[in-house]
Amino acid sequence: MKREKNELLQFLAGLLMLGAGLFIFMQKVTVSSGLFGFGFSLGGLHVSNGLIIVPFIIGIVWMFASDGSFAAKIVTAAGVLIIILAVIMTTNIYLQRITLYEWILILVLIFGGAGLLAKILFGGRRSGRTPHADTPEIEQTSRRISDRAQSVEDELERLKKDR
Repeated sequence: MKREKNELLQFLAGLLMLGAGLFIFMQKVTVSSGLFGFGFSLGGLHVSNGLIIVPFIIGIVWMFASDGSFAAKIVTAAGVLIIILAVIMTTNIYLQRITLYEWILILVLIFGGAGLLAKILFGGRRSGRTPHADTPEIEQTSRRISDRAQSVEDELERLKKDR
């Protein structure tokens, strides 16, 4: 007989594995930012970091001057998007030197934990089936019950015809 698995325990184990793997991974990653004085290149156009704030400032002034027109909101949103892109584009992410054992451990923890979580969250139940529905005794009993129900239905039909 196959034992039922405790889904809550599997979920917590997956969550713990994923959290531990991500924690170790984040401890091994170094994040640095580029020098803000040099700016960044966008489509071959070199933009200084001081200039990326100009569309945001224009959008804010325009919004207050025109009582919040739609175009002013678009310019302000574009300015915010440009600022966020500039920060992301000047960010450098480096993985520190680690051993192969540490790398495999990190990968097993992250993807094993994610796999357990996905199994519990997205695995779903088999519709209308019990955990032991594949056993021969239950199949045989259900076949006998359906045969008896069919014979009762046949008998009822015969009685209706005899009337």
